[in-house]
Amino acid sequence: MFGQMDIILIGGAVLLLFGPKKLPELMRGMGKGLREFKKAQSEHEGDIKNAGELPEKKTTQNKQEG
Repeated sequence: MFGQMDIILIGGAVLLLFGPKKLPELMRGMGKGLREFKKAQSEHEGDIKNAGELPEKKTTQNKQEG
């Protein structure tokens, strides 16, 4: 998607904008945000899978009771 030169230019621009002292803090914050996003995404996917399974289990239980 991006070439090597594009990435170097973007990195240089970020370095100029934020400075070398703020860059590690910025990257740390981005990492935390990505981890939280992935965690929420996996929880959401699990909820969707569980929601699809619950009605089937209930109908199976109802048939066994009746």
